[in-house]
Amino acid sequence: MKLTPSYELFQILPDDEDGTVPETIIGNALRDPTVLKLGLEDEHDGLQLSDYKGLGGGKKIEVFPDPFKMVEKELQPFSDSIKELVSSDQPILSMAAKHFFEKRQGKRFRPTIVQLIAKVVANTVPENTEDLEANEYNNSAKINGNMEKPGGVSGWEWSGASRVNVNSENHEGSEVWRRQAQLGQIVEMIHVASLIHDDVLDEADTRRGGEAVHKLYSNKVAVLAGDYLLARASVLLARLENTAVVQIMATALESLVSGEVMQLKSPPESLLQMKSYLHKSYYKTASLICYACRSTALLGGHSYGSNVATACEEFGFHLGLAYQLQDDILDFTAAATVLGKPALADMDLGLSTAPILYAAQEFPSLKPLIKRRFNKKGDKQTALEALYKSDVAMNKAKNLAQFHAQCAIDALLRLPPSDSRDALVRLTHAVITRKK
Repeated sequence: MKLTPSYELFQILPDDEDGTVPETIIGNALRDPTVLKLGLEDEHDGLQLSDYKGLGGGKKIEVFPDPFKMVEKELQPFSDSIKELVSSDQPILSMAAKHFFEKRQGKRFRPTIVQLIAKVVANTVPENTEDLEANEYNNSAKINGNMEKPGGVSGWEWSGASRVNVNSENHEGSEVWRRQAQLGQIVEMIHVASLIHDDVLDEADTRRGGEAVHKLYSNKVAVLAGDYLLARASVLLARLENTAVVQIMATALESLVSGEVMQLKSPPESLLQMKSYLHKSYYKTASLICYACRSTALLGGHSYGSNVATACEEFGFHLGLAYQLQDDILDFTAAATVLGKPALADMDLGLSTAPILYAAQEFPSLKPLIKRRFNKKGDKQTALEALYKSDVAMNKAKNLAQFHAQCAIDALLRLPPSDSRDALVRLTHAVITRKK
């Protein structure tokens, strides 16, 4: 059984850029905006990010809880426990694998998302979705002429939920809470492994404001350290004892590799296509976030196709794409000292991101440069001059990031109101207003 990529479940481009709503299938069938909030007051219904400072409005986002402070205590032992988890009998391998967890921790963005989603889903009573999912699947299967039951032999897509009884009162300290926290560690280990491998492939000198692992040791040690982290993450994943979560997170690993291959081997014509660029961004960045979000819901007792799990994946999908789009914008607008990695790194690798692709729509003379990956002298300079001359390219890229951030908010607001959900609203705002 192969999971459907999230970009085939949720809209990837806005309507005014020929974006379309994907067909209804298992994975996106249950998206009711009201069923999880029946009888509940939600003061943030219909929230628009454009009403807040930094995105064109006057409202203060600080009225929402700080997402990092909310899980600060829970993540405090994170570095120590993860260093213990990646210890090896080989000292050099241990040192290389622990590098990011000791000195260059970052904001722990992904574990923070997992912890907050865990709190959100604990605040939501699991739905009885067996009949709903069957009906929704049968309706879409009739349309597609395909009546095969999803999920292969095990049919886990009909459920996938861990058998637990947890709520907001008994969640913290429970076995569910422990497993969800461990998922956060797994996600960070996979992410760090991908950074180590990326830096080797890209021949990058710095990462998170310090030297890349392969510069401190060697390419061979860096590759082995990344492989070791992935192996340790796989062992921990098996310990979660949820077959569906193992398959979902294994698919996230597969997606990271697919994204890297797309980056290296895309045919010239596809380098001009915004959809192709977004698919690559999904594989390299958003897939790990959205699959972690859906897996957190499953560990919390919600079935794969439930309104809750679907909202979680949809939130993570759009948040991940907004994050990558903002990264690509900052590649042109922020200095290397602020970013913690080389500026204009993508163009140095021959890659075209949203700002350049929008500039090429305005200046078609850029298209041959993009197709040849800026490999001739003066190509990068010509592309940069066109981008900075354009009145619309950078704004269009920012609008696309805001489109995905707003879609993330819309998915989030289908879940019942809670402090943790509102903290994720603030986190989404931070993703597209950050300067590094």
